[in-house]
Amino acid sequence: MRGEPVTEFFDSLETRSADERAAAIAKALPDQIARAKALPGQATRLADVDPAAITDAAALAALPVLRKSELGTAQAADGPLGGFAGRASGFAHIFQSPGPIYEPGGVSHDWWRMGRFLHAAGIGTGDIVQNCFGYHLTPAGMIFENGARAVGATVLPAGTGQTELQARAAHDIGVTAYAGTPDYLKVILDKADQMGLSLSITKAAVGGGALFPSLRQDYADRGIACLQSYATADLGNIAYESAAMEGMIVDEGVIVEIVRPGTGDPVAPGEVGEVVVTTLNPDYPLIRFATGDLSAVMAGQSPCGRTNMRIKGWMGRADQTTKIKGMFVRPEQVADLVGRHGEVARARVIADREGEMDVMLVQLETTASDASVYEQTVLDTLKLRGRIELVPDGSLPNDGKVIEDRRSYE
Repeated sequence: MRGEPVTEFFDSLETRSADERAAAIAKALPDQIARAKALPGQATRLADVDPAAITDAAALAALPVLRKSELGTAQAADGPLGGFAGRASGFAHIFQSPGPIYEPGGVSHDWWRMGRFLHAAGIGTGDIVQNCFGYHLTPAGMIFENGARAVGATVLPAGTGQTELQARAAHDIGVTAYAGTPDYLKVILDKADQMGLSLSITKAAVGGGALFPSLRQDYADRGIACLQSYATADLGNIAYESAAMEGMIVDEGVIVEIVRPGTGDPVAPGEVGEVVVTTLNPDYPLIRFATGDLSAVMAGQSPCGRTNMRIKGWMGRADQTTKIKGMFVRPEQVADLVGRHGEVARARVIADREGEMDVMLVQLETTASDASVYEQTVLDTLKLRGRIELVPDGSLPNDGKVIEDRRSYE
């Protein structure tokens, strides 16, 4: 079964004029600020804010930035959602991300706003989407499933792992589209080749990691058009690629600012800075939420006809937090790893690529000689498996880094 042609745009919001978009924000933003101010988790930080005065991004820039660590602190003190959600109960799901941080989730039409991206990727009625994002605890699987429902596609809820079964299912039911991390599709394709199975996948909607140009080209050579989105568990879809593949178009349900890392001050247009997002979702009104990701605004509009602001996509982290195999590895996790073994003086996590796959090397300064002793602790603390290298005391660089990303994004 092949996907039917889709209309050019998801809805009329994508082609609004600048004046129309500004007028809509001027109406929606004060209401969202008022909702947030009424919540116990945000009442103090927004106490002196007059919602009626916050009608555009320039006014928004005067408000304090909200960091993920603040969510964690509030949740530890005041319950799973920390007083930041627009309602105390009634969500379809509660998810857990590393930290742990808990996020609410809904199943109403395009609650995560992922349908807009899937539509731009050409996915719609008649498509069968093999959803290889995780369904266990973290929200990515449900985020993409909700989006697939919004565009009328059928979902194979594949999750991660069991690659042979995934290849068999893709062949047997005629999967036409893939959703998942960028490199896992290659694993499925290669496994299908080994098994002698022909696949019908012609579209891929990826996220959760960097889409390297060589990997995108590999998919194109196989007849698969691969586009990427930029989303988080807290905010849903933030920006996405269209077929024009010139930057990422900001979603219509969020306001994106680029600020100087460590501050809330907007940078000059085109300058690289930290992505700060205000969501217009009334159920979870996060105001000026700092993602920790780096990007920059692109001048002009997309050739595809969508008129919203564009960003250059993910350009690294404002801190040392690094995404490996679709999972964030944070400095505090590395510190936890060291703290669990008294003989370990320091640790360094190195993200790299082998072929088209992410790999992780964990270097440990220790007097021990058996790396297998640390395998379970690495998995428990970093939530990933990786190669472990034991090095002598004092041999790791004295540069303050505990996480090093050696991957090339050119």
